[in-house]
Amino acid sequence: MIKLHNLMEDEVEYIIDKLLKKRKDVCSCEKCRLDIEAISLNNLPPKYVVTKMGEIYERLDIMNFQFEADLVKEVEKAIQIVKDSPHHTDMER
Repeated sequence: MIKLHNLMEDEVEYIIDKLLKKRKDVCSCEKCRLDIEAISLNNLPPKYVVTKMGEIYERLDIMNFQFEADLVKEVEKAIQIVKDSPHHTDMER
């Protein structure tokens, strides 16, 4: 079955995992992770693909240092936003 997919979601999830492992000062519950992902994705351009070949071309296109640096910068900003204003209390985690 052919399906539309935003590769940026995969990349953002990977970076969130990588950064949150190093940040013990940030809540990593599912709600906070999803908030971080949503904020990040809203500030990054989508990378939609439909076919496997399209996915391969896009993955090759995004494999560069500047792309990763931009991605890390946006995810770090989102982490700080969620850290400063989590959408839950400590009791709701």
